[in-house]
Amino acid sequence: MLTHFISALVAFLSSGVLGWIMPLISLLSQGSRSPAVRAEAVQALNFQILWSVLTIVGWVLTCVLVGWLVILVTWLIAWIVPLIAGIKATSGQPFRYPMNVSIIK
Repeated sequence: MLTHFISALVAFLSSGVLGWIMPLISLLSQGSRSPAVRAEAVQALNFQILWSVLTIVGWVLTCVLVGWLVILVTWLIAWIVPLIAGIKATSGQPFRYPMNVSIIK
């Protein structure tokens, strides 16, 4: 009985460190012997799977949203800075592009 209790405890406490691996090991090793361990391991496993999926979705959304934001900002800069340069050129003022790299010399 003590090993069942320890197995259930391991399923809960180690899940924060090892994700869904330890609850799965606990479920596979002790789940068939004890309904209580199985119930606790299933709870921990379901929780870890859910939050792993949500973490992955969060990372993907962050990459996509930040990616679109970078594209939008670069597109705006690529249109606004030459517009400012054109306005300066029509008034006879020289313009130096900010954040420029001398690729062609």
